[in-house]
Order: sequence, then C-alpha cells, then structure tokens
Amino acid sequence: MRFPEKTRQVTGPVERFCRQIAGNGFIVACPESYHEFEPLGTVLSYDVEGTDKGNNYKVAKTLPAYDEDAKLTLDYLSRHPNCNGRLGATGMCLGGHLAFRCAFDPRVLASVCYFATDIHSSTLSNTGDDSLVRCGDIRGENIMIFGKFDNHVPVAGRQLIYKTLLEKGVDFGWIELPAQHAFIRDELSKGRYDPPLTKICFEVLLEVFQRRLVLGLGGTGEEEGLVC
Repeated sequence: MRFPEKTRQVTGPVERFCRQIAGNGFIVACPESYHEFEPLGTVLSYDVEGTDKGNNYKVAKTLPAYDEDAKLTLDYLSRHPNCNGRLGATGMCLGGHLAFRCAFDPRVLASVCYFATDIHSSTLSNTGDDSLVRCGDIRGENIMIFGKFDNHVPVAGRQLIYKTLLEKGVDFGWIELPAQHAFIRDELSKGRYDPPLTKICFEVLLEVFQRRLVLGLGGTGEEEGLVC
C-alpha cells in the first residue's frame, strides 16, 4: 500500500479520492492535467475563476499531450516494485474521460469512469477526440457511472455512449443514479455531493479493482492467468 504524495493541481476531493483507493491496498498515481499552463503547485479551485480556467485549458491542451500523460503515468506504475502488471484507471469528470482513454492501453484491465465528460460530444482538446471511435480498443472491464440529472452528459449523450460501447463489444457495466454531475466530489461549492450514492459507487470500484487487478479474475469468475 502506498498513499499518493501531495501532488500539484490535484484538488482536495481528488486527493481524498486517491487516498481512499490507496487505503484499500492499491498503489495510486495521480497526474496533474494542466502542467503545461500553470506554475508548479497551482491548484484550481471549484469557483467561477477556477472552473473557467479548467474549461479553457481542457480544450487548449492537445489530444497527444493528454495521451502522453496517461502513458507516462501507466509506465510509472508498471515500474513500481510492488506492481503485479495489472493496472486500473479511474477519475471523475475530465478525469473520467481520461480514465476511459487510459483503458485503450492493454495493461489496463479495469477502468471506472465517473461522469466522463465530452466523450459523447468528442470535444476533448481543440481538435476534438476519437474516444468513442476507439472504444473498441478497450480490452479490460469498463464501468461507466453517471447521474440521471447530469447537465454535462445529457440523456442523448449517455444513450450514444451506451449504444457505442455495446456495438463495439466492450466489456462494460453501466450505472445511472438519481443525482447530478460530479455527485462524488466531496465539496459543496455547487451543492452536488451525495454521500450515500458515493459510497455505493466506491464499493463498485473496489469490487472490480479487487477482482481484476488483485485476483486476476474476469467477469465470469474464470482465472485469467494470475500474475505473482
């Protein structure tokens, strides 16, 4: 078990989310998304200014830069002496989309994507993205989690994501709960946090991570070649 060190541009809710995962026995790495734009040590707040900056940086950053960050993070985890070779990815909002793209890497056997923004609209970066087009590259188990009242990924967008995952043959689970966007983010700047539903979703994450990354089992319960 290794708790993540204090990292840059990682907000309080994200850091606490990482610590919860690490506290259940997983090695956790949390990259900063906007290191190209902000000085080291900068944390974007969940206020109007911070939200506007984040939204601007999200499209200013190029898709290859996002993917390079993902690869470097996965490489870092793979080199850890306690890594068994099975990697997982998770995140909320933008991080949910980035976790989805992380799952294109064959080393990622489980991905849990909370409120994965912009997948339905292909608008990550200033040149768009190919996340839905490439979702057939996902070889691990994927869990998508949304709130029914999500204003960033509306009903039509969620239906498009579900339909595409089904058509591409992705091994996925789907959860929609009566909540708003970002309901697992444990701060109240926008009044969205829902602790009971958050607990349910975190138990889902632990189940799939334990089964796929620790035990090396697939969705059917059959052993997939446990790495010791």
